[in-house]
Order: sequence, then structure tokens, then C-alpha cells
Amino acid sequence: MFVRSEEEMGTETRRETCDLLVAGSGAAGLAAAVTAAHHGLNIIVVEKDDVLGGTTAWSGGWIWAPCNPVAQRNGINEDVAEPRKYLESVLGSTFNAELVDAFLKAAPEMVDFFDTQTALQFDPGLHIPDTFGEMPGAGTGGRSVIAKPYDGRAIGPDFSRMRLPLPETSFWGLTIQAGPDLKAFMTATRSVRSAIYVAGRLTRHLWDLALHGRAMQLRNGQALVARLLRSASDVGVDIRTQTAIASLIRGKGRVCGAHVTGPEGTYLIRARCGVVLACGGFANDHDRRDHQFPKPKTHRTLAVEAATGDGLRLGESVGGRQTNTLASPGAWCPVSEVIWSNGRRGVFPHIIDRGKPGVIGVLKSGKRFCNEGLGYHDYVMAMLDAAGPDTTPESWLICDHRFLRRYGLGIVRPAPIPIRPWLRSGYLNRSTTLEGLAAACGIDAKGLEQTVTDFNADARKGVDHAFGRGTSPYMRLQGDAAVQPNPCLAPIEKAPYYAVRVIPGSFGTFAGLQTDGQARVLDSDNHPIPGLYAAGTDMASVMGGHYPAGGINLGPALTFGFIAGRNAAESFR
Repeated sequence: MFVRSEEEMGTETRRETCDLLVAGSGAAGLAAAVTAAHHGLNIIVVEKDDVLGGTTAWSGGWIWAPCNPVAQRNGINEDVAEPRKYLESVLGSTFNAELVDAFLKAAPEMVDFFDTQTALQFDPGLHIPDTFGEMPGAGTGGRSVIAKPYDGRAIGPDFSRMRLPLPETSFWGLTIQAGPDLKAFMTATRSVRSAIYVAGRLTRHLWDLALHGRAMQLRNGQALVARLLRSASDVGVDIRTQTAIASLIRGKGRVCGAHVTGPEGTYLIRARCGVVLACGGFANDHDRRDHQFPKPKTHRTLAVEAATGDGLRLGESVGGRQTNTLASPGAWCPVSEVIWSNGRRGVFPHIIDRGKPGVIGVLKSGKRFCNEGLGYHDYVMAMLDAAGPDTTPESWLICDHRFLRRYGLGIVRPAPIPIRPWLRSGYLNRSTTLEGLAAACGIDAKGLEQTVTDFNADARKGVDHAFGRGTSPYMRLQGDAAVQPNPCLAPIEKAPYYAVRVIPGSFGTFAGLQTDGQARVLDSDNHPIPGLYAAGTDMASVMGGHYPAGGINLGPALTFGFIAGRNAAESFR
């Protein structure tokens, strides 16, 4: 049972009252909680996991928020009509004017609120372009922000409850941020300045591990969650782990609380202003995923295990509805499966390596199938299209020894980090010839040899006649500026050769509950359900199932969490 009326509440051993009840401790839930508490509301956040931060804590942390004041302070000013035009171009038939306009209006307000009123401050992404540079309204920088690095010791007691970094995307537990930080790690063997910087970061990290047992230099999603937790603590938000909503309560035509289940049993929380659903989507709800994801048996997600569709089921129990009109139900990302020496299985997201010069993605036929330097969502879409209805969607990233030791491939790090463990585990395939590499991977050898020959001929000239790699600002940023004439292209010719198998994965889900521009959950007649809000992946993506820029998950999550918290506070008045 997911909904009860006030008349059915019965006698509870424990009853509590708050102004707003928030389900979920990721970016959306914490944004709603901090915003509402700042406006004077009494907030309870329930998190069913035993740690805080949700999938946000494992994310890259970038936030797409056009026309934000952080960019403006750095000299980037643009009319809101430009990002709106861009979204209208990319989203096409899935463009929802109400949601897009609400997002574009509130995103700068959200950034300003957190940056000036809370512990969450931002650095700008001044040179990060949108993915589809050829589209009208595409931006070339300034539309993204990221939480400033943070010292974990400043959080206080909540730090012990915060989710650890994902092992696959951290370095010995150390998170590395895209931009100058990552560049220093990538060039540590080729630059004295980078080597000194990296040595300092690693020395402090090892010291933190010895003293505290975990990383304290927080970046990316770790910094975002940490700063939100500090902000929540500063305004008195009550955050409870291992506690989940069992059923919603309706009274007088509105959602007015919930029965929650925690370590002490089930009890009632009455919420005067309602409930915010921010439970993390349904990436690990296998029944729903099997019905909605393409090729679900091959799919691997980066979402936390607790993302099992609780918010969607709760919303549906009071008349809400999951959207079925998006271009994609999930935020796709190409991934490789990692088996650690202790037998633990993990997933690595191929975000950066595909765009570097000297790597290609091929199918079982040995042929390329897309522009490897495009967005991660688009790489998976191309892989799914190429597979067809009866074929396993899979591809292999192919590179040579020079590429591997300079940039790494997947979880295999650049020199001087050893590669032998990944050869032993079978994650990384190696051969002195392309023919041998093809045999090891089950790829057509003649097809691969011809593909590499054709690619190399183009790469030496700095062109990609097949797919146009390196022809947009987004692609060129993913490349290596030191490689000319095209920073995204270099021949694959220095044996031995390497390959990693890549399959479809996701950061999370897009197909959440349908809401209006005020983050209110809508019923089957498109009427708001009083007292019920949804944000993050529990809300149908404002991006319509498309991926127009990096940060389009966290940007709307924070923004509509902010909207939900603010609207709940206004309703209380």
C-alpha cells in the first residue's frame, strides 16, 4: 500500500509533524530542503540508504544553468532567448515550453541563492561549450557551474554518513575534477609543474587516508553533496538515513504526510506543506526498466542501488503518472564492466577517453559506427541503432600503445600506473597486431584492419571524412590541444594495440513523473496534486529525453528542487 487517507491512519506509536517532508538526499532533495528551510520551514529529509548523497555523490558535479550570475561576474552575459532557442532546436517535438521556461527563469535564481546564502558556492565553466555547436543558440561557455572544492572536515558529523566516491571514477579514493585538475594528472609525466601539483594532491590525500580513513579533498559530486549537507545543517534540516516512505497520506484533497519506515519501525510524519519526491528514479527497478529500456539485459547503470523507483510508485499511488513521451527513458552513457581483484564488479563511464586523438569505436564487424567525440548519450544511441533488434549492443574502443600510456583507456590509467592487472583480469585486450587484437575480441579482422587504415589516412591530414570528428567546439575541447591540426585525431599505428569492450549504460533515468513548471506532480487530467512535488529523476526530464549539454541532470535537479522548496514555503504563508 502506497497511499492512505487521514481516516485510515489509525493509532500510531509515534507521530511527528513538520512543514515539508523530503524523500531523498541527492541534489534535488537537498536543494528542496535547504531552500524551504531558508524560508523558515521545518524540514525532515528521509533517505532509505544508510549513506547520504544518492547518485549525485558519484557524479561529475557539473550543473547546466544558463545565464547564471557566476558567469556574469566573469564577463559572460547572454539573453535567455539563446539557450531557449538551443533547447527548442535540440529537443524538437519533446520541447515542453512550460518546463523549459520555468527552468531557464529559475536556474540563475537558484545559483544566486545557493552561491550567496548557503555553503554551496560555485566555480564557472567559462570554456565548456554545449554538445551540439551547430544548433541555433548553442553556447560556447559560461552556461555551466560546479561546486567549489571542499574540505570534508568542514561538514561536521554528517560527513561520516556521506557516500564514498565511486572506486571506478576516483584515484585511490581521490576525486579529480575535469579541467585544470584533470589536465595536471594527465600530464604529470610530461610537465614539471603538473608533477609538482599532482605530488601535492597525492601527498595530502595519503595523509587524509591515514588520519581519517577517506578522502577529504572533495571535488565533483562529492563537493556538491558536502556543501549541500553543510548548508542543510546550517538551517536545521533533520536528515534521517535508513528511513523510507512506506505510503503517502491524503487529507482534505491534498498530500499531507506519510508513513515512514526506519530503524525504530513505522511511524507517521504529518507534513503541513506536503511531500517532495526526490528518490533517484528507477534505474534499478528491474521490472520497470525491462519494460522501458532498449536492450535492458545488456544495460549497466551508474545509479546507486537504492534508485529502485520508489518515488514513481508513490506518485502513481495518489494519481500521478510517469511520462511516456520522451525521446529516451534514460540518460545514456557508454560503460565498460570492471572486475576487481577481490571479485567485486563495477562500471566505468567512458566520458573523456573517446574524444582523445588516436582512439576509435568499432562494432563486431570492425567498422566504426559513429563520431566517437560526440556526447556520451549520443554514442549509446548510435550503438543501439547499429545493433538492431536481434544483436547484442556492444562496441570496442581501439587504440595503440602511445595512446594508452598518454591518456589511458577506460579504467586503465596513463603512465606510470601499471596496466598488467587489467590485462590479467581480461578488462584490457592486447596484441602486437590488429589481426591478433580482433581475434581476442571476436571482431572481424579484415574489417578492423581496413577501418584503421582508412582512419589513419584521414587522421594524418587532421580530417575525419566518415563522421567529422573534431569539427565542433565541444569535440575539440574533449581532444588534446597539443595535437595538430585536429586535436581529436591521431593515427593508430604504434604496436601493441589495445581494446576495451563497451556496452550501453546510464547515469540515471529521464522518464519520471509528469510535473508542471512549479514542480507539482500532475494527475491524469494534467491537474496538480496538491501537496505533492517531484524533482531530480523522480520528475520527467525537462530535456525531453535528450542530452544537449553536460550537467543537464544536476542543473534541473537543483533548479526544480529549489522551485519545489520555494513554492512549498510560499504555500505555507
